[in-house]
Amino acid sequence: MPVVKGPGFAPVFLRMAEPTPAPAGSASTPPPGPGKGLIFLRRLGSTVVLWACVLGALFAGPGLMADGLFLAVMLLIAVLGLIEFYALVEKAGLGCFGRTGILGGVLLVVDTFWFARSHEAAAATPVMPTDFEVAVLILFVLGLFLRQFWSQQPGSGIVRISTTLLGLLYVPWLLGFIQKLHFFPDVNGVSVDGNYYVLYFILVTKFSDLGAYVTGSLIGRHKMIPRISPGKTWEGFAGAVVISTGVSVAFAHFLQPKLYGLTLGHAVILGVLLSLAAVVGDLIESIFKREAKVKDSGSFFPGIGGILDLMDSLLFNAPLMYLYLRHIIAN
Repeated sequence: MPVVKGPGFAPVFLRMAEPTPAPAGSASTPPPGPGKGLIFLRRLGSTVVLWACVLGALFAGPGLMADGLFLAVMLLIAVLGLIEFYALVEKAGLGCFGRTGILGGVLLVVDTFWFARSHEAAAATPVMPTDFEVAVLILFVLGLFLRQFWSQQPGSGIVRISTTLLGLLYVPWLLGFIQKLHFFPDVNGVSVDGNYYVLYFILVTKFSDLGAYVTGSLIGRHKMIPRISPGKTWEGFAGAVVISTGVSVAFAHFLQPKLYGLTLGHAVILGVLLSLAAVVGDLIESIFKREAKVKDSGSFFPGIGGILDLMDSLLFNAPLMYLYLRHIIAN
């Protein structure tokens, strides 16, 4: 089977996404796949292990070593996510500047970390990290135009520049809001530990995914948008909203001293908002995978797929959580 040419890393991930041809003489009927119960257990096991590692990095304690571990996790997620995204772009028959995009993503993650880590600067001028991110994005766009000047790749330069920039915005830029939550300085003058807000939004988001999967598997009958994601149902959507909102209220109640300012009303609103955005984020990644004609963005994690399959619902919820905390709870 031919491999689409592109950045050096792309063929590896494209081959991972393609099915292995059946050997000669084998039966034409494929063997039955794993049942829903086994798929659920695989997804649950991978999710628990992976997020235990991420949360371990979050709560490693104060100090330069803990911050370095947190930055390493953010960089790993950003780089793997960009590799998968640009591989999907190549698989869809579009061009991109993959290596340039990954380099820009690394710089964006590091600069967000550098400025968000300064609690005093963030408290005094909370727009400073955002201003610096804008500067990086402007320089990145100019760099993409310069990269196009000496590009020998066939096809549209507009497409290559657009897909590369989309990858930077979709993965490391959205991921940067987790860093801003991690280093959130205070709420109404009260010093807080931003890690608990990170933990809160991750749990609410992941229980939204879990609620959608379980409810849709058990009673799902009415398809939401079958042309984008055939497996998603309106029943699963309702389950996502109900379960994530319940988890939001419970978590805000039991960890109220740690989640300063997160009242019952805020918990209900955030539970609904985060569950809705989680479904939308999942559908957006489904569009990318359908364009690329693959089931998963990668095959790193049993029962889940790739890093984008793990992060799709979180990427859009991170800025929602940060903006709500900064402009509504902490206002």
